Amino acid sequence: MSRLMMGAAALALMAGGASAQELQLYNWGNYTSPELLAKFEAETGIKVTVTDYDSNDTALTKIEAGAHGFDMVVPSANYVPIFVAKGLLMEVDYSAMENFSNLDPRWVDVPWDQGRRYTIPWQWGTTGVAVNTSVYDGDPNTSDIWLNPPEALKGKINVVPEMNDVMALAILYEGGQPCTTDRELLRRVRDRLMEAKQSWMSMDYGMTERLGAADVAASVNWNGSTFRARLLNPDVVYGYPKEGYPLWMDSVGILSDARNVEEAKTFINFIMAPENAAMISNFARYANGVTGSEAFMDDVMKEAPEIFPSPELAAAGVFLPTCPSEAVQFYTAIWTELQK
Repeated sequence: MSRLMMGAAALALMAGGASAQELQLYNWGNYTSPELLAKFEAETGIKVTVTDYDSNDTALTKIEAGAHGFDMVVPSANYVPIFVAKGLLMEVDYSAMENFSNLDPRWVDVPWDQGRRYTIPWQWGTTGVAVNTSVYDGDPNTSDIWLNPPEALKGKINVVPEMNDVMALAILYEGGQPCTTDRELLRRVRDRLMEAKQSWMSMDYGMTERLGAADVAASVNWNGSTFRARLLNPDVVYGYPKEGYPLWMDSVGILSDARNVEEAKTFINFIMAPENAAMISNFARYANGVTGSEAFMDDVMKEAPEIFPSPELAAAGVFLPTCPSEAVQFYTAIWTELQK
C-alpha cells in the first residue's frame, strides 16, 4: 500500500465518522469496475458509492445546481473547460502524487487540461457505429449506416442521444468540422438528420445489452460498449466512419465543493497504478491513459479491433473541441427539433 493510501486510511480510522471513510463518485452509467471499488475499499477502508449519469449535460446541470453531495465527476474532454470555467473543479497538484509518473505523456499536456491541473484520465475511445452483420454485411466504416441507411437496416437503427457526438458525426459526414457555424452546412446537417430519423427505431442509451441480444441491428455507439456487445454476440462489429468520427477522453476530477477531498486524492492516485487502471479497462472495455496497464489487461483486449483500428481508419478520428456559444446555440436548436 502506498504512503498516500496508508495516510488516508489512518485518517479514516482516527476520524471515526462516516464521512471520513466514504467517497461519492458521479460517473457515466455502467462504467465503473465493481472489482476496482472492492479492491480500493479493502486497501484503504474507504467505501466508494457510485451514482450514474447518462450525458455530460446531465452531470453539468446536476453539479451546477449544487447540494449534490458528490466528490468526483468524470466529464469528457470538451466539457472539462466548461467545468473549470464555472469553478466546479478543484485545482490539484496531481504531479505530486507518486503514481502520476505512470501517465502516458501524450495525455498530460492536453488542450482541455494543460499539465493536468484539474483532471486525470479515466478512459478514452471513439464514437462510431455498431452493426449486426447477420442483418447487414456491407461496409460498417461509414456513417451511411445511420444517415443514409441501407434497406436491410431501416427501422432497426438506434442513435445514442448524446448531442455532441451525434452532431459531430453528422457535420463530419457533410464535410464540415466540429464547432462549425457555417449556416449552409448546418442546414444540410439538419435536413440529413431529420430525413434519416425516419429510418431509426429509437434514440436510447444502454446499447451493450440490446446489441448483444439483437434487439437492434445497428447503432451510433461507443467502441467499448460495442466491444462488450460483441462478447455477447459475435455478429456485432464496430465501424469507424471514414467520413470522420469523434475521439474522446473522459477524465476524473475533484469537485470544488467536495466533502471528502483527501479520500478523493487517494482514489485518484490509486487508479493511476497500472494494475488498477487495467481493472477499469477490463470492465468497460476502453483504453486508458496509464502506461504499463496493458500487461494487466485481459487477453481479449490486446488486439481488439474496437480498441485498435487500422492506421487508415484511425486517421479519421477527431478530438472534439469545446464549441463557442454560437455553435452550441445552433446545435441545440437542431437537436431540439430532432428529438420532437
